[in-house]
Amino acid sequence: MIKNFIKTAWRNLLKNRTFSILNIVGLAIGLCCFLLITMYVLDELSYDKYNEKADRIYRVNSDIKFGGTNLALAVCSDPMGATLKKDYPQVEQYTRFYNSNGSKLVKKGNEWINENNVVHADSTVFDVFTLPAIAGDTKTALNEPNTVVITESTAKKYFGTTDAVGKTIETSGPTKVLYKITAVIKDIPKNSHFNFDFLFSMDNVEYQFGNYLSHNFQTYVVLKKGTDYKAFDKNFAEVIERYVMPQAKQFMKIGSIDEFRKAGNKLEYHLMPVTDIHLHSARFPELAVNGNAQYVYIFSAVAIFILLIACINFMNLSTARSASRAKEVGIRKVLGTEKRFLIGQFLTESTLLAFISLVLAIALCWLVLPLFNQLAAKQLLVKDFLTSKIIIAILLIPLVVGALAGSYPAFYLSAFQPIAVLKGKINAGFRRSSIRSGLVVFQFFISILLIIGTIIVYRQLDYIQTKNLGFNKEQVMVVNGTNALGTNVDAFKNEVAAMSGVKSAAFSGYLPVDNSSRNDNTYSSQAVMDSKNGFNMQTWTIDYDYVNTLGMEIVKGRNFSREFGSDSSAVIINESTQKVLGYTDPIGKKIYTNDNLNSQQMVSYTIIGVVKNFHFASLRQNIGPLCFRLGHTSWSMAFKVATTDIRALVSKIESKWKLMASGFPFSYQFLDDSFDDMYRQEQRVGKIAISFAILAIVIACLGLFGLATYMAEQRTKEIGVRKVLGASVQNITAMLSKEFLTLVLIAAVIAFPLAWWGINYWLQDFAYRVDVSWWVFVVAAIIAFVIALLTVSFQAIRAAVANPVDSLRDE
Repeated sequence: MIKNFIKTAWRNLLKNRTFSILNIVGLAIGLCCFLLITMYVLDELSYDKYNEKADRIYRVNSDIKFGGTNLALAVCSDPMGATLKKDYPQVEQYTRFYNSNGSKLVKKGNEWINENNVVHADSTVFDVFTLPAIAGDTKTALNEPNTVVITESTAKKYFGTTDAVGKTIETSGPTKVLYKITAVIKDIPKNSHFNFDFLFSMDNVEYQFGNYLSHNFQTYVVLKKGTDYKAFDKNFAEVIERYVMPQAKQFMKIGSIDEFRKAGNKLEYHLMPVTDIHLHSARFPELAVNGNAQYVYIFSAVAIFILLIACINFMNLSTARSASRAKEVGIRKVLGTEKRFLIGQFLTESTLLAFISLVLAIALCWLVLPLFNQLAAKQLLVKDFLTSKIIIAILLIPLVVGALAGSYPAFYLSAFQPIAVLKGKINAGFRRSSIRSGLVVFQFFISILLIIGTIIVYRQLDYIQTKNLGFNKEQVMVVNGTNALGTNVDAFKNEVAAMSGVKSAAFSGYLPVDNSSRNDNTYSSQAVMDSKNGFNMQTWTIDYDYVNTLGMEIVKGRNFSREFGSDSSAVIINESTQKVLGYTDPIGKKIYTNDNLNSQQMVSYTIIGVVKNFHFASLRQNIGPLCFRLGHTSWSMAFKVATTDIRALVSKIESKWKLMASGFPFSYQFLDDSFDDMYRQEQRVGKIAISFAILAIVIACLGLFGLATYMAEQRTKEIGVRKVLGASVQNITAMLSKEFLTLVLIAAVIAFPLAWWGINYWLQDFAYRVDVSWWVFVVAAIIAFVIALLTVSFQAIRAAVANPVDSLRDE
């Protein structure tokens, strides 16, 4: 019987090729989109779960508010981990990561390679994270200074083999250090919130240890089984009282933490599960670019919606087409076919179509996956997701869709009496199905939501690109790792500045982009700091030429000048700092700070200028207090260039580099590219959104095209009669199009309020954002309306121009 069902289903599929192709292609595209987004979402949700203790590993986060400035940090003080392990038995182990500038120069043969995935780590790192060794003993690998653990791919890169234990590598920084390789570990999984190639001993960190007020270490703890980490957070109040406050009182006039908080300030610590970091953390400094849970939710919804649109198409076309088989059903019932066999036939046909769509969808997924990986900045592989659970879920999709699509016509048609079917009494019901109309409304409701979302994402990205940032990011070339020049660093700067096409040059260890250096200090408007006059402020060390090179504007006072020797104890503040200080004219006023947290002595700086506020972080954040101090940060340089032949200028600068820093890599980027990197995730989201919005519309239009074709066929005689009575092509086209366009209009009205809420929710992440204008909704509705009109009118015009004699010919 099943064999007969399949044979009959295949014949019907071939007989109705147009509807079969529309059904299969529409559902296949929908399933392909669903599979791609599902792979993306599952990958995002899998981060850090490779660790055997993943459910017990937590990072210590810090939240500090002082003088109105908020700091959400992914780091804490260096003794915090050891203190927690010593004082609280719930803590099984701890480990820390530290990296001052995010890179090291490593020597390979006669050349130096700039390695970015480097970190200093405690020897306990292997007790916390699952980093299996290929060679060496990780239990003792980082117990001593001048030791390093490298990954498998790094060992092959430098030595051509994983047999590297006992060999040495040389690094260059402020000083050259020879490190002994004590272990080789497997490459860290890509779905990790950190991906290091080198783990250097923490004993080599040049840092003042033991201070609870300086926050520079990513610190992780492993809690013992059964410990509630949220309940454990309450212990931090005791840690602050016992360890942090005594040190704070050494250079601040403060009575207690309660007094500190009553002044509107905050100092808090809390644990974050390691599996939450990738999607739920946007703190500073993260060890890698994190994802965003919001986008996972959005893409999950998009995947479900696109699959629903495809399934609705499938069901709409299946039920609509089955009406034309009413006479077939009537004849088969007259000939004695039982109801259960009719039901089985319809269900078999729809399920067969669904399985063919699934096969095509998997093939499409495999073909477009490289393009999707490029779009989403992923390295997804189909085989990584072919687990038994996922395979079962995928196979269930066509069974469920086929059952849903086939059940309505199967049970509806098979329930009618043969006489009613043969008289054609059910055609009108199929033609004017409220269920089908509701499903079309739902399809375009989703399509309009996606159109509005895509427009807003691109408007926000355009706003970011064109907003006045307070500095000039165009035509600024940044050369990295210039500390490798050693004593030639000033000569290199001067000689490049003298080149044709270079307008100015500056040392630029600090840049107004993410992942640049950051230095937060505590300042006071008075010589004695207390909880009311103190505030946090970023402190950037710059040279005399920095402000001009970056195109910033001094709105009060002056820039640093070589003519004033006293500028070594001067400071330039931004407008936000002036507002915090409350000065109408801050020029000549002093601010105070403690440059050495182990000393109680405050140092004063005289304000000589105010720079116009500029965005030194993402536009997601408000512009906070910042000051410039005169100094020599030589690890990068910025050059303002003005030439049409950028390639030739870069070549000249590189040649000069090779003469003055022989063997060291020449690395550069342009500031506008670094700025764009801050919004790379939004750009990817925008591209993915528009891709899936187009696909959703295409799928909806395939269904609309099929329904329009069916409706035109069903009303052939009516069209013929109207034409004989004098109706024009325009009248008939309008008549056939009106019903569908009304449904699109209803979909738009329903979509508008939900879209307004959704885009406002997304824009909340940006302190600086576009307005949600009314025209966006109108444009989205017009786009959907025009697309639907073009889709439907094609079939409507085709039916309207047909010869009425053919339409009215007796069957």
